[in-house]
Order: sequence, then C-alpha cells, then structure tokens
Amino acid sequence: MSNLEIGIASFPILLLLIFMRVPIGLAMLMCGIGGTWIIMGQPNAILARLKVETYSTFSSYTLSIIPLFLLMGQFATLGGMSQSLFRAANTWIGHRKGGVAMSAVGACAGFGAICGSSLATAATMTQVALPELRRYGYSGALATGTLAAGGTLGVLIPPSVILVIYAILTEQNIARLFVAAFIPGILAALGYMVAVAIYVRVSPDSAGARERAPYSERFKALAEIWPVLLVFFLVIGGIYAGWFTPTEGAAVGAAGTGLIALVNGGLTWRTFIQAILQTAIATGLIFFIVFGAAFYNSFLALSQLPQQIAVWVAGQGFNPWMVLTVILFAYLLFGCVMDSLSMILLTIPIFFPIVSILDYGLSPTEFAIWFGILVLIVVEVGLITPPVGMNLFVINSMAKDIPMSHTYRGVLPFVASDIVRVIILTAFPGITLFLMRLLY
Repeated sequence: MSNLEIGIASFPILLLLIFMRVPIGLAMLMCGIGGTWIIMGQPNAILARLKVETYSTFSSYTLSIIPLFLLMGQFATLGGMSQSLFRAANTWIGHRKGGVAMSAVGACAGFGAICGSSLATAATMTQVALPELRRYGYSGALATGTLAAGGTLGVLIPPSVILVIYAILTEQNIARLFVAAFIPGILAALGYMVAVAIYVRVSPDSAGARERAPYSERFKALAEIWPVLLVFFLVIGGIYAGWFTPTEGAAVGAAGTGLIALVNGGLTWRTFIQAILQTAIATGLIFFIVFGAAFYNSFLALSQLPQQIAVWVAGQGFNPWMVLTVILFAYLLFGCVMDSLSMILLTIPIFFPIVSILDYGLSPTEFAIWFGILVLIVVEVGLITPPVGMNLFVINSMAKDIPMSHTYRGVLPFVASDIVRVIILTAFPGITLFLMRLLY
C-alpha cells in the first residue's frame, strides 16, 4: 500500500469515527498517529513527531488571540451589551412588520462585532430576544430560525475566531481578512432582514405588531450602545490605524469590555471566575481540535495527498470556476455533519493548495482572502443547515417548547439568503475585496 493510498484510506476511517461520536479532535489525532505509524514504521518516530507538533502548534503567538476574543465575548455578555443592542434596534424598527425579528438580526450583528463566536452570539441573543419575540406573537419557527441565523453573524463580522484559524492555516494577514469580511457581513445582516420581510408577508400570522416607540425613547436607547461602539472602534480601528497588532487589539478589547462590565455591575468576583473558566473550557476544546488537525494534516503532508491532488486537478484542465463550485458545494454537505472549526481545520490544507494553483484573475493574496471569505460564508451556512447545524441545537435547547422541526422550517429562508449571497460574492470578487483594496 503506497503512502498516497494510506492518505486516501484515512478519510473514510475519520468519517466513521466522527459518525461513531468520537470527538473530532481525538478522531483526527488517532488517524494522524495511525497513518504516521504505518508510513514511518517506528513508534519512536511517533513520539518525536508528537513532541515537535505540540511545540510548533502551540508556540504560535497568533493563537493567543483566540482566548482573548472569547474572553471579550464573555465580558460583553456580563456588561449587558446584548440587551442594549437589542433594545436600540427594537425601538427603531420593531414597529415594522417583522421588525422585532429584524431587530434581533441587527443586535446579533452588533454583538458579533465584539464577540467573534457564532454559538456565543446565538446563545446570548436568544436569552435577550426570544422573550420579546414571544411577547409580540412571533411563531416558534420564525423566532428560532431568526436567532439561529442571526447567530452566524458572530462568525463573519470581525473579529472572528474562524478567520483567525484560516489566517494561520494559509499564512495570511489577519487584519486584511477582517476588513474583507465587513461588506459580506453587512450583506448577510441585510439579507436576513429581507428574508424576515418576505417570510412575514408570505405567512402574515407568523408575526405580531409592536407599538411605535417615541423618538425620546429611541434616542435614549441609541445612547446606551456607546460601549459597544467604543470597544468596536477601539479594537478594529486601532488595528487598522497601526496602534497595535490583532493580538494586542484582542487584549485591549477584553480589558475594555471587562472594565465596562465592572462599571455596569455585571462583573463581580464570582462572574469573573465563571467568565475565566468558560473561556478556558472553550479555548481548551478549540486548541485540542487544532492540535488533532495539525497532527492529521502533518500525516497528510507526509503521504503527499494534498500535493498529488493539486497536481492531478491542474493536469486535468478543469475550469477553475467549476472546481471552486464543487469545493463550495462540498462545504455545504460537510456542514450537515460537522462543526465549522473542524471543517476549516480538516479541509483547508487539502482544498487551498488545489484552488491556489488555478487562475481566477486575482493576485495570490487577493485570492487567498476572497476564498477565505467564501469558505467562511459557506461554513456559516453549515451552522444552520439541518440536520446537525450547531446553532439550531443551541437555540432549540433554550426554547424547549418549540419542536426542532419548526426550527428547521423557520431557518430555510435564511439558508436561501445565504446561498444567494454566496453566488453573488463568487461571481463578483470585487465586492469582497473592495475595502481591502481601498485600505491596503
């Protein structure tokens, strides 16, 4: 059995382990160790590679940005920023048809700008917005579908943990990826609002009406979101102004949101310890998946599988756009059975070498950033795609009285919105790259 055949055979074994509910990080680590052992044939070599891989993976300074962004999200929740965002959006557009659901989408976008995690955004905004959606007569399908889709904005709108991982894997500039994600993120929020508007017109009984808020209440609610704007512009603006690196910006953001939470009374010694523990748990889970993927990808490189596939695809003369379409469609399928982080870690080392040698009329840097945003959007769709969309389970666990089938039905218009957005951004790369080209 050749090294290439060993690499190919590892995929069905990995998928089998995942379907057997083996944690994805452990499954990739087991396949990586087993495949390396077969190729190298020496147990001592496995121990040596474990030592080298552990150090090379976790000695990366860039990885420290992940726990800092996760801690910033924890402090933002304690500081009541999610409530103020939803209250401001609700007072301005809540009286419109489907307005409370649109307000939830807008609040998710704002919270995602200081959180960086889809699951955290979905869980936090569900606690805030679901009672209001129920109060004004929104159906369970529309309410949970809106919150599940809105939560995905935490992945796309900077800062984003997934974008950081992609930047590390492809050796791209994090700041450029962040700025390239702005316009697609705004388009995502607007697309979700359009989906809500169409939904409530097709099914008028799915949404009730909210009274129009006076302008005094609107401006008061708007004034309450200054901490969110301050943190966002301090972190993102500071990175682009060159005041600090993305990692330093994450540290500034965590300190800033922590100070705001302390002033607002949400940060006590008990909640501080809880925030640290939750951040440590989430970081440990992410880092274990990162380590498992690093060892598995090291084995794949040893087997020469990614290189051989890239050479084969280039030699077949396939249309580059057809190859890209197949890859994006594969991500849609993977999203039905895998979480977003696992998909990125498992597939980018294989897919990126394939597409990067094809001609899309872009420079290598522009292509890498454009491809990363497209992948992120498709991965985002996977978070709300039945049957295993992670956001769907998070929302449904917090709304136990709403059947999962209703949540599945409610999220379909948002999935359609995402697919339309992917088609537009694929056909017109300049939309994604506009801000990056303007600033860099």
